[in-house]
Amino acid sequence: MKIAYFDCFSGISGDMILGALVDAGLDFDALCTELKKLPLEGFRLERRTVKKHEIAGTKIDVIIETKEGHEVIEGAGDDSHSHGDAHELHHHHDQIPDGDHGPARHLKDLVTVIEEGDLDASIKHRAITIFDHLATAESKMHGMAKDEVHLHEVSGIDAIVDITGACIGLHLLGIDTVYASALPLGNGFVRCAHGRMPVPAPGALELMRNVPVYQTDARGEMVTPTGAAFLKATVISFGPMPRMTLKQIGYGAGTKDFPEHPNLLRVCIGEG
Repeated sequence: MKIAYFDCFSGISGDMILGALVDAGLDFDALCTELKKLPLEGFRLERRTVKKHEIAGTKIDVIIETKEGHEVIEGAGDDSHSHGDAHELHHHHDQIPDGDHGPARHLKDLVTVIEEGDLDASIKHRAITIFDHLATAESKMHGMAKDEVHLHEVSGIDAIVDITGACIGLHLLGIDTVYASALPLGNGFVRCAHGRMPVPAPGALELMRNVPVYQTDARGEMVTPTGAAFLKATVISFGPMPRMTLKQIGYGAGTKDFPEHPNLLRVCIGEG
């Protein structure tokens, strides 16, 4: 049995998941090929090696081409929250303004996008489950029906690519079982489509029900809604690393730099 353990010592977000899997050995070209099977246009992935507190990791960015022909990269990670940093960008790309992620889709729209893709059935099922968790959390937060919720930050092309790409990565790596550590929580506020929200954002916190968490002094969001929903849909147990023969290790980089610790997600893959 092949096991993946996500060590979330600095939290988790969609781009960090992709970076960690690629760093651990996921074929980047194969990932891009699979993502092209989605009925989406005007995006591509870029990867680069970065250092966080002198630890090398892989940074994955979703580059989106606008109607005006410009290439833009979302400067605030996968959820437009503060796990990223708008000041750390490629010099040849622009930043996507907050809230400008394309149309705010409903759950049914996202399900249609995934179902129309020529992807393996297990990838589709996992991706749809993640979006269903996101919609359920948002519906509870807003006090409205799940199918009526506009999924603002998590319905853009970048979030669809992050979530589907993470599911593709687990599939291509042949992962059978997923575990994760307890989740650290930052503090402060984040800015989203509904204004300033406390950290953790209510949607992300709702997704962490029944998950072991602990408070940290870090300023900014450490667990994004996308990261929390991915774990909720994939992890069978949170806690210490399970017994396994360790084979692969990967580090996925976030954009923000924390002064006291490296902003990396570590994945350990082995046989159990």
